[in-house]
Amino acid sequence: MVQFEEIQKLVETGKAKDLRDAVHTALEQGCDPLEVLEKGLLPGMNEISKQFRNEEVYVPEVLMAVRAMNIALSLIRSRLLCSELPSPGTAVVGTVRGDLHDIGKNLVKMLLEGKGITVIDLGIDVPAERFIEAAKEYGAQLICCSALLTTTMGEMARIVECAKEAGIRDQVCILVGGAPITEEFCEKIGADCYTPDAASAAEEAYAYLMRLREENNGTES
Repeated sequence: MVQFEEIQKLVETGKAKDLRDAVHTALEQGCDPLEVLEKGLLPGMNEISKQFRNEEVYVPEVLMAVRAMNIALSLIRSRLLCSELPSPGTAVVGTVRGDLHDIGKNLVKMLLEGKGITVIDLGIDVPAERFIEAAKEYGAQLICCSALLTTTMGEMARIVECAKEAGIRDQVCILVGGAPITEEFCEKIGADCYTPDAASAAEEAYAYLMRLREENNGTES
């Protein structure tokens, strides 16, 4: 019998070798790869994200969990008929123009990928227009932009305006974050979501994509 709780705990603790063996055993027993993902791996990443948000663990522990997760995902991919796991959606991430800080952006990227979300990392010092170009190019449902300097916050407002000008504002959820950003600022510029940390950003992004999937399924039925 597959012990999904064990798989979840191995993700949380970042024990890559043990996790690989546990996932391999589950697959050899005939367990559905997607069931391993949904009942074991993703709950483990959700828990480590929660612990990180609550400052119960720190960046090294998160890195270990993500590394273990990626090794497990490689096993699951090899068992699927398609070459890739179905992604819940795509996010464009970057630090806005004029800002060269990337630690927060990198954490968001890492945690989004841990939830299976496809991430297009635009890097640092990214102009508003580039966020929009990438969202259109990759069909992204999410734009996640970060700023650490108060002098660059205005670029986030520009991203919202560019999305309107490009006619895709109703097709993308714009998440903003960074040390100087507040909920009030988010509302003022017309962005969709503010989160105070990387773990919350990943959780909000994933929740949005799940709601979007449910809405689309309801439309199709």
